[in-house]
Amino acid sequence: MRVNAVVAGVGMTPFGKHLDKSLKWLGGQPVLEAVKDAGIELTDIEAAYVGNCAAGIVTGQESIRGQVILSSIGLGKIPIINIENACGSSSTALNQACMMVSAGYYDIALVVGVEKLYHENKAVSYAAFAGAVDVEERDKFLAEVSAGQSEGSGTKRSMFADFYGVLAREHMAKYGSTIEHFAMISAKNSFHGSLNPNAQFRNEMSVEEVLAQPVIVDPLTRPMICPLADGGSAAVIVSERKARQLGISKPVRVVSSVLHSYFDHPPDGENVTSICIDEAYYEAGIEPEDIDLVELHDSSAVTELITYPHLRLCAEDETLKMLEDGDFRLGGRIPVNTSGGLLRKGHPVGATGVAQLVELTKQLQGRCGKRQVDGARIGVAHNGGGTIKDEVAAMNITVVKT
Repeated sequence: MRVNAVVAGVGMTPFGKHLDKSLKWLGGQPVLEAVKDAGIELTDIEAAYVGNCAAGIVTGQESIRGQVILSSIGLGKIPIINIENACGSSSTALNQACMMVSAGYYDIALVVGVEKLYHENKAVSYAAFAGAVDVEERDKFLAEVSAGQSEGSGTKRSMFADFYGVLAREHMAKYGSTIEHFAMISAKNSFHGSLNPNAQFRNEMSVEEVLAQPVIVDPLTRPMICPLADGGSAAVIVSERKARQLGISKPVRVVSSVLHSYFDHPPDGENVTSICIDEAYYEAGIEPEDIDLVELHDSSAVTELITYPHLRLCAEDETLKMLEDGDFRLGGRIPVNTSGGLLRKGHPVGATGVAQLVELTKQLQGRCGKRQVDGARIGVAHNGGGTIKDEVAAMNITVVKT
């Protein structure tokens, strides 16, 4: 279905370690900011879609997460739909809100992403990721990705860190990438994150400094794997008619929001990522060369590297040279993760998808200060989560335009 929706306002908390902040605060504050940004009142909202992944495990809040969070700021009565879809929870919430606005059911819908991952007991935090695979195949998954060295996986680190290590070693063997290439991505994103007041880590790191950090899973050092984070993000989505009524001077339109799930396929056939990307570009009426910037799911430095050609930002054999030439950096040919990405902005799982939309919206409206991409008109968000048979379980691609 083609999308016909406008981002009227956005908001987010700083991402980071917020042991003193509640799930209600993390979800409620960005809503108030987004409502103010949109120039509306809470009472104008007709429906809310709330993306969250791990509150049940980390905080014990189940079943009515959105209702609990939104009632704390005085928003209730309206339909509140809770959505859990791995790392793509709030991107999926965005998809559903845009569909309902496009279909004419609502003129004003709220999208919220929120997560509280930090816990005094790190094992609780990491347990939040343990169910994002087929649990009946989990032991097999761990055995395959850890190469017999699974100690600490799921207790001292996310079990997905082991998976990223496998991807890195395979990429090095197949394409000739080096540990320095992975460090270049982390260093690039640290520069972008240093310019983002909402980023969890704002210190810029050189390639050498990234390489000097402790190895978490061979060959990846700590800055090459995204950290835990607490945080919230929100967006007000309106119809074009309502956008005109509100007098939005530079509307950002969601022109494509595509969601697909894992499916069995031949090894060299289309997969969930490729069909999402193809469908999103087609629906938006764009080609890769039209894209001005990208927020992609850099759960690790190697996953960012792998995703460049997936999004058709470059050919497979051009990837390493474009990275070396700075083409994916601010000021380069196509800046990627100007927010700092998951690696530096942080990854509060349920909040990540809408946080990507926050960055793209502000970029397209020229509100990003020192990290502004000049003349940005078209942005793409790539957000996937969970794993089935070594592939992403849920993939979301969003295209926005001014």
